[in-house]
Amino acid sequence: MKKVTLLFVLFSYCTLLSSQITQDTLRVGYTTAPPFIVQNNGYLEGINIWLWERTAADLNLNYKMVPMGFQEMLNALAKGEIDISINPLTITSERSKAFEFTDSYYAAHSTIAISEATTFEKFTSFLKSFFNQNFLKGLLALLLIIFGFGLLGWYFERKDNPHHFRNSGRGIWDGIWWSAVTLTTVGYGDKAPKTKMGKISALVLMFGGLLFISGLTASIASNLTVDQLSNNPEGFMAFKERKVGTIANTGAMEYLNQHFFKDVHAYSAVAQGLQDLKKGTISAFMYDEPILKYRIQEDPELADLQILPVKFDVQFYAFGIFSGRSTLEKEISQHILSITETQEWEVVLSEFGLTDF
Repeated sequence: MKKVTLLFVLFSYCTLLSSQITQDTLRVGYTTAPPFIVQNNGYLEGINIWLWERTAADLNLNYKMVPMGFQEMLNALAKGEIDISINPLTITSERSKAFEFTDSYYAAHSTIAISEATTFEKFTSFLKSFFNQNFLKGLLALLLIIFGFGLLGWYFERKDNPHHFRNSGRGIWDGIWWSAVTLTTVGYGDKAPKTKMGKISALVLMFGGLLFISGLTASIASNLTVDQLSNNPEGFMAFKERKVGTIANTGAMEYLNQHFFKDVHAYSAVAQGLQDLKKGTISAFMYDEPILKYRIQEDPELADLQILPVKFDVQFYAFGIFSGRSTLEKEISQHILSITETQEWEVVLSEFGLTDF
């Protein structure tokens, strides 16, 4: 009887120990998000991988890595199917209702990636900008001025100055030629008025033409500048009426919706969005700056994409933790703070081209 009781107690203890070990083995969810989580030949590396492994080693945490899709990971974390997500999750009010966050370990802005125009596209864009409606109106006015003063010059000079302004139909061309070279300040000197009215006409043409040419030049330059900025927008709101892309269920997506962007396409992965940007399916891809920069720099196929010097919506990254693990969250948060205050953390960031916010 004692042997049976002893065996029962031993079995119960082993079962309890096994259950405790299983319970203490944390389920850590992740999905690739370079440069924070990078899958390289079957191995995981990146900023968050280093931070988590360092934290787990210092706190003696047992864990099992669980790869999953981004939305799947968020749902699993909210339900307690995983204990921790080590992805660079943006701290938002909606997510805070579903699970806990550690203290933030990095802050970054969202930015805008666009497809760089080819040389031919830039040239055709320039031609369209140059030959616009305002330019054509100015050109027409210029021709009318030249023709009008050319007729006046010929009319006043045709009798007293036939050597320069022939007293015939051909003399009209002499007047137009004189008007053109005078207006443009070229002044060849091959034709010049001698009569009083001809000289007065020349004075009005020279001074009036100078003001007109200056205004026309300024107008053309202004139109070219405006059209160039329109074709290569550098402002956040310049994309409000265009089709843009971002990652679904992220802080960037929420920010675009709050600012009433009308045509936002949600992607499940950054690589897919950038490929569509390259194809011209969308006009811009908006997401977290460090992730976009790393993707574009590391993928030769995306070399024709560029990051605009635009920053908006600061993102605070943190690990997500199941709400039933509040004690664990405090321990990890405290340790993350101590790590991010070290010089070693700055070195790790610099290896991936990042700096502290």
